[in-house]
Amino acid sequence: MRALDRTTWALTWGLTRAGGRTGLLATGLAVAAAAVSTTLLLLCVALNLGFQHRADRTDWRNPVESSRPVAVEAVGTTFTRGVAVTVVDVARLPGRAVPAPPGLDRFPAPGELWVSPAFGALLDRLPADRHPVSGTPTGTLGRAALAHPGELVAVIGHRPGDPAVTAERAPDPRRVGDIVSPTRIASFTGAPLTDGTGKAYESVARVATVLVIVPLLVLAASAARLSVSRRDQRLAALRLIGATPGRVAGLTAAEALLTGTAGVLLGALGYAVLLPAEASLPLAGGSWYPADLWIGARPLLVVTAGVIALVVVSALAGLRQVVVGPLGVTRRSLGRGASAVRAVVFVAVVAGYGWISKQYGSDDSMALYAFAAVFLALAVMGPWVVRILGRIVTALAKRPATLLAGRRLLDDPKAAWRIVSGLTLAGFVAGFFALLTLNSAPPWGGRPDQLAIAAPVHTVTQVRKQAEQRLRAADVSAVVGVDDGFVATAPYDSRQVTVTVSGGPAELDRARTALSGLTPDQYPLTTTDVNWSETQFTQDFTTLTRVVLVVTFTIAITSAGITAAASVLDRRRTYALLHLAGTPLQVLDRARNRETLIPVTVLAGGAVAAGLLCGGSMMLAGADSSFDAHGLTVLAVCCVAGIGGILAAGGLSRPLLRSVTRQAGARDE
Repeated sequence: MRALDRTTWALTWGLTRAGGRTGLLATGLAVAAAAVSTTLLLLCVALNLGFQHRADRTDWRNPVESSRPVAVEAVGTTFTRGVAVTVVDVARLPGRAVPAPPGLDRFPAPGELWVSPAFGALLDRLPADRHPVSGTPTGTLGRAALAHPGELVAVIGHRPGDPAVTAERAPDPRRVGDIVSPTRIASFTGAPLTDGTGKAYESVARVATVLVIVPLLVLAASAARLSVSRRDQRLAALRLIGATPGRVAGLTAAEALLTGTAGVLLGALGYAVLLPAEASLPLAGGSWYPADLWIGARPLLVVTAGVIALVVVSALAGLRQVVVGPLGVTRRSLGRGASAVRAVVFVAVVAGYGWISKQYGSDDSMALYAFAAVFLALAVMGPWVVRILGRIVTALAKRPATLLAGRRLLDDPKAAWRIVSGLTLAGFVAGFFALLTLNSAPPWGGRPDQLAIAAPVHTVTQVRKQAEQRLRAADVSAVVGVDDGFVATAPYDSRQVTVTVSGGPAELDRARTALSGLTPDQYPLTTTDVNWSETQFTQDFTTLTRVVLVVTFTIAITSAGITAAASVLDRRRTYALLHLAGTPLQVLDRARNRETLIPVTVLAGGAVAAGLLCGGSMMLAGADSSFDAHGLTVLAVCCVAGIGGILAAGGLSRPLLRSVTRQAGARDE
C-alpha cells in the first residue's frame, strides 16, 4: 500500500519525535485510552463466553432418551445449609458397554458415590446425620462434570432395578433442570436447556455487555481524536507544502496504527493480569475456572484487531477539513460544528427502538440490537447538543470564565463532547438500572422451617407414619402433618406430608437426612428450596448491576481525565497566549470546569431520562420485575459520584494547565 510506504513510516516517526515531551505525553494518553478499552472489552467477552462454557459442561445432566439405550440416568436436587446439591443417579443396563459420565474415569459401580471436590470437603466437615446423601465417597468428579469449582454434585451408581432409577419423577417448572425422571440413554452428551435461569443469566450478560461495550467503543474512538488540533495543523502544513491527500491519510493511519497497536498490546496484558480477579467474582452459584474466562486466540485477535481498526477509522474520519481546506485549518478559521442531522438520527433510532420493541417484544434479540443502537445514538447526538448549549451560554454569559466556556463549546463541540461523553453514557446505564429490581419472594406458600414431601393420596397415612418413625429414630423433634400445599410435586394424584422443624438450620438438615429416600422419586424440600435458583439469580442480578455501574462510571471518569489532559495539550498555545494577555490562571481553570459542568448537567440528565425510558419498557415487559425506590437512591448516588469524579479527573490536569501557561510564546510544531 503506497500510502503506508517506507517514507510515510519515517515521516510519522520523525513527527512523533519532533513533538517533544508534550507530544509524547499526548501520544501516551491515546495509548492509555486504547489500552483501557481493550482490557475491559476482553473482560466483557470473557464473561459472556464463560457462561456458555459452564452451560456446555452441564448439558450431560439433561439426558436425551434413546431407542438404543445403554444406561439409565435420573437427576434430583437436595439441599444442605440452604445450598443446592445436584444428585445424578445412573445405572448400567445389562450386557451393554457404557461410556464413563463426564468428569469420571469409569462408570460407577452399584453403591458407589462420586462427589465434586467442594462436596467432598463439605461431607468431611458435616456430621453423618446431616449428610444430604448417604454413602462414603468412592471418587472425585473432575472439572468436566462441574459448572464451577464450588458446585456441589454427587453421582451415585445403582442396579437397573433400583427405585432411584425406576420411579417416575415430576419435573418442576419452577426448578428447570433440578429434576429429571429416569431416562434411558445411549450416551452422556445430553442437550442444552432452552429455558430456566441459565438462559436468564445469558440474557442479562448480553444486556450488561451492551451497556459496558458502547462507552468503551466511544472511548476507543476518542483515543484517535485526542490532540486532534495539534495533529490537524501539522498535517495541514504538510498539505500546503505539497503533500498529497494519500500521503496525509497515510501519515494519519500510520500514527493511529502505532498508538492503537501499542494500546491493544497493553490492553491484552491488562486482561491477562485481571483475569484471576474476574474469575473470583461469584456469579450463578460460585466463582469461575480461569480457563472458562480465557477467550481463546481467535476471539482475542478479533477484538484487538477491531479496536485497532476503530482507532484508525476514527482518525481518518476527521481528515476532510485537512485535505479540502488546509489553509483554513492552519489559520484556525474552520469551524468544528455538529449539524442538526445528528438529532434527526437520534430521533429516528429511538422511534425504531419503540417500533421493534412493540413488534418483537423487549426480550427479543432484535430489541437488544435496537437498544444498543439507541445507546450509540446518544454519542451521535451529543456534539449537536453541546453546540446548542454553546450558543445559549455565549449569549447569556456575564462573566469572563462563562464566556470563554461558551465560546469553546460553540467553536469545538466535538472536543467538549469527548470530555463528557463517558459520564453521559454512564448516566444512561444508571437510569436503565434504576427501575429494574427483581422480586424473588415465593408466591406458593410454605415455610422455611417446614419440609414437604408429596405422597400418593391412598398411601399418605402410611408415609406420614413412616416419617414420624424416621424422625423419632434420628432424635429430631418435629411436628408432622398433611396438607394440600404446592411446595412438593409428584407425577400422580398426591397430598403433602409436612414436617415442621424447630431448632434452626442444623436440625432442619438432620430431619432432611432422616427423610431422604422416604419416597424414591423426590427429596424433601422447603419453600425457599423450591425458589433457590430465582433467589440466587436475584442476588446475582444485583451484583451484576453494581459491577456494570462501577465499570461504566470508572470508564467515564477515566475518559474524562484522559481527554481533559489531552485538551489542555491540544490548546496549550491558546492558553499560553490568553495568559500572556493577562487572563488569570483561575479564570482559565473556571472556564474549563464550566465547559464540562454545563454540558454534562444537560446531557447526563437527558441520558438518565432515556435510560429510565428503556429500563421502564423492559420492566413492564418482564413479569418478575417491579419498581423499587432504592433504585432511585442508587441513581442519585451514581449521579453525585459521577459529577464528583469527573471534576476530580479534570482537577488532575490543573498542574498541566499551569505548566503550559508558563510556556510564554509557545512554539508551533
